[in-house]
Amino acid sequence: MASSDKPEASDREVKDRGHKEEDKDEKGGFIEKVKDFIHDIGEKIEEAIGFGKPTADVTAIHFPTINLKKADIVVDVLITNPNPLPIPLIDVNYLIESDGRKLVSGLIPDAGTIHAHGSETVKIPITLTYDDIKSTYNDIKPGSIIPYRVKVDFIVDVPVFGRLTLPLEKKGEIPVPYKPDVDVEKIKFEKFSFEETVATLHLSLENKNDFDLGLKLLEYEIWLSDVSIGNAELTRSTKIEKNGITLMQIPITFRPKDFGSALWDMIRGRGVGYSMKGNIDVDTPFGEMKLPIIKEGGTTRLKKEDDDDDDED
Repeated sequence: MASSDKPEASDREVKDRGHKEEDKDEKGGFIEKVKDFIHDIGEKIEEAIGFGKPTADVTAIHFPTINLKKADIVVDVLITNPNPLPIPLIDVNYLIESDGRKLVSGLIPDAGTIHAHGSETVKIPITLTYDDIKSTYNDIKPGSIIPYRVKVDFIVDVPVFGRLTLPLEKKGEIPVPYKPDVDVEKIKFEKFSFEETVATLHLSLENKNDFDLGLKLLEYEIWLSDVSIGNAELTRSTKIEKNGITLMQIPITFRPKDFGSALWDMIRGRGVGYSMKGNIDVDTPFGEMKLPIIKEGGTTRLKKEDDDDDDED
């Protein structure tokens, strides 16, 4: 009779197993339904309240200042907040690199707040110091143009979503400017008297940069035999080709009697020592620049207007 009990036990096991599977299916189905319900409710709440992820885009990169020492860069980032509540900018991390090498990086904390249902342009100021770059990377030479990539991470705190990072990236080129070389080829006198002397400086400007310079303003002071004969400004639009030399003629007027006999002694000779210092304002593909022009210990020729150039050798 013991064997007759086994089928009954087996039937009970099958029934119990079936009930457990049914309970499991019912529980699993219930949990899934609850998840779907919560998900649907969450989507409806988001739609009703209007929460959404903010977006960001680099709209422009400016170079307010570029000179021989540094380049000031401003990155304009447009951030759009679709939410009914303002969102704070917790941190802004930035990095500028060239060919995978870091040029500068930094952190801007508490960068402000983006208004509800609004778009705002956030300006990120960055400064590149050329001495730091050139001392770190010997192959970056003055006068060259180098590629760059700017990376910006905006960290924002958004209701419902929590803390988010908005990564941005932009590529471009930046110059490492080099000052032009200036030489006074000759000084040509048009009117020569003790009371007033009118002359023309024949200058050569050599652009050692890999980009053109659009000359707008030339400010200078010139010394002959350590005597300053005057300073002036010249406003003239002239293009100085990249890695090229441009010749210019600049008028100058001075009174020899104001400088004593030393200048007269100097003028009697055919060669004269000179120095010249000043600045040029130029347009470049990267914006406006003010570059120095310096020449010390140079030698030039003096000639009358009717002298032949071939006789000046």
